[in-house]
Amino acid sequence: MDSVHFFFVPLHTPIETAQGPAQREFAADAPGVCHKHYESLIQTLSESDTSNKKQNKFDTMIDKTTRERIITLVKQQVVPAIGCTEPMCVALCTARATELLGCRPERIEARLSANILKNAMGVGIPGTGMIGLPIAIALGALVGKSCYQLEVLKDLTPEALEEGKRFIDEQRIDIRLKSGIKEKLYVEIIAIAGENRQQAIIAKSHTHFVYEGSEKPDGSEDSEYSEYSDNSDYSDNAEHSDFQLNFRLVHEFATTAPLNEIRFIEETRKYNMNAAREALKGNYGHNLGKTIDRPLSKGIFGNSIYAHIISRTASACDARMGGAMIPVMSNSGSGNQGICATNPVCVYAKENENTEEELLRALMLSHLTAIYIKQSLGTLSALCGCVVASIGSSVGITYLMGGSYEHCCRSVKNMVANLTGMICDGAKPSCSLKITSGVSTALLSALLSIEGKCVSSAEGIVDNCVDKSIHNLIAIGANGMGPTDEMVLKIMTEKGC
Repeated sequence: MDSVHFFFVPLHTPIETAQGPAQREFAADAPGVCHKHYESLIQTLSESDTSNKKQNKFDTMIDKTTRERIITLVKQQVVPAIGCTEPMCVALCTARATELLGCRPERIEARLSANILKNAMGVGIPGTGMIGLPIAIALGALVGKSCYQLEVLKDLTPEALEEGKRFIDEQRIDIRLKSGIKEKLYVEIIAIAGENRQQAIIAKSHTHFVYEGSEKPDGSEDSEYSEYSDNSDYSDNAEHSDFQLNFRLVHEFATTAPLNEIRFIEETRKYNMNAAREALKGNYGHNLGKTIDRPLSKGIFGNSIYAHIISRTASACDARMGGAMIPVMSNSGSGNQGICATNPVCVYAKENENTEEELLRALMLSHLTAIYIKQSLGTLSALCGCVVASIGSSVGITYLMGGSYEHCCRSVKNMVANLTGMICDGAKPSCSLKITSGVSTALLSALLSIEGKCVSSAEGIVDNCVDKSIHNLIAIGANGMGPTDEMVLKIMTEKGC
């Protein structure tokens, strides 16, 4: 008997029901022994199939150069930060201007974009028990070190805090809105001692200095910095504007890259889950995370994965927005985005008993999805960043549920259909409420996608193409919500409290 005839039987076809040439070959050439040889055949073909899958995975793996560019991008956008990134950005700029001055400033002038003001007005400053920009600026001048980047205030001491309060009381800080600029992220600090006036300017991203040196004459900076706005090679998030992602690339990288190349993403779990634990030790923000853990809440939400995800994500936000002196791993310039892209994935993976590799790939998928969206949306926008990060976490959870690329696409579309339009009204303790909305929807979207359910292109802004759906969301957040953002800023700045 020539064993080659066995290869006409499909793997999924029982020997008794095989049709066509395969059945005839078995019947004519090997009566009475087909089952035995069939089992052997199945084993051989299974091994061959496994080998082919491994080979196919290798063949489809993204080339090393592209992988290296993606890794560089992620490492640029996923970085540690203490406190809200907007006041820390201002503190960083103040620290650098002070370093240029070479002595303690007598006065500090801050000229900020509207979106920086919006995100820094009501947020707690770590280790101070205070909110807002004045204390961030004072401490940036007194103890800040620019080499620490967004951890600029990590050397804070009680003595420095008292000195900072006196600095404010002596009215040494002047904060104003910067007019005539297009950038949403713009921080200009002038540190003054006698006739010495040193200037530092951050624009486009939270740690990107566009000018350091002696103060430029009035008017000259406006024309110069407008060049940055009009330069197509220097768009929002300039560090990665020359390398554009798409969702297929995001998914393939996260799910096929060698594990040793992406293991660094585990740091997000260490930082952001630790922030959640820290929140349970104190009273930060609105204590939303702790509230969900209380008996009354358990009677509503149950002792479920859902409740645990909401609690651990909201807790980390409580701590960060409430001024805990603890670093979190940010994403695209936002600590809340970093938390939202991390903690739901980590909690689900732990309680679903996913492997370490699955967790790492899900974290990379979550964070890189958020980065992809923020590439076009911009660092600061009228659209709440919780929406963006929740899309990432929904995709990551979908993967942990065993979802394919198609399932992940469905999750994205379900998210776009639901949360588009959530406004950003500044960084503040109540951001934890928006995070819970985003994460709740992330879980629901993932569950629907696994069940094969997806919002169709006949409904709202969702498109058949997942990338087009994402860019529809971006168009609304970056362009359509501009007037809304202006109204939000007007309301916030005109309040009497």
